[in-house]
Amino acid sequence: MSSLQCPTRVFVARHGEAEYESDLVTDDGGSLTRLGRTQAQALAEELRGERIARVWSSPLSRAVQTAEIVAGLLGVDVVVREGLREYGVGSMSGTHADERATVGAVFEAWMDGDAEATIDGGERITDFVDRVTHAFAEAADQHRGEAILVVSHGGAILAGVPRLLGLPAASVRDRTLANCGVIELAADADGWRGVRWCGAPM
Repeated sequence: MSSLQCPTRVFVARHGEAEYESDLVTDDGGSLTRLGRTQAQALAEELRGERIARVWSSPLSRAVQTAEIVAGLLGVDVVVREGLREYGVGSMSGTHADERATVGAVFEAWMDGDAEATIDGGERITDFVDRVTHAFAEAADQHRGEAILVVSHGGAILAGVPRLLGLPAASVRDRTLANCGVIELAADADGWRGVRWCGAPM
């Protein structure tokens, strides 16, 4: 069997609970709370029997801290990729804007079929999905026949997974992913398939 036929088992997790230095909207920062660190430790225990070969992470601190806790407990390395970062806040950065409502409107438009949706100064949703899925594909391609963990963000994961699985964007409209919640995927030469979402078969 060639390496292309050997599936990569990809465990995708949202970072642990985080707190921020101020209440201004920002793309940066986010340090794990005590609960967030406990969540990361529990994630490592959940994956201990999966023989994780490497942890891939968004460069944002809340994701890197999560990844480093898990990797340290599992005895593996961490690789950081820009493509796994969250959707950017654009011109809202440094303001008191309602980030949840504004960015949420972009995601709602995307799920309704608007591939050009964006916020002022931010990425087109299509470009965002492209970069996230490219990062996932890079990670999977480097670990054929192995298992890996990818630590990213709620928006990035919920936007990227449908594209990987060939599903409509609206398929995640009612999906949620708690801090350190896990989605298990598999990737091989024939494409991607969903295995489990937070423990439930997909």
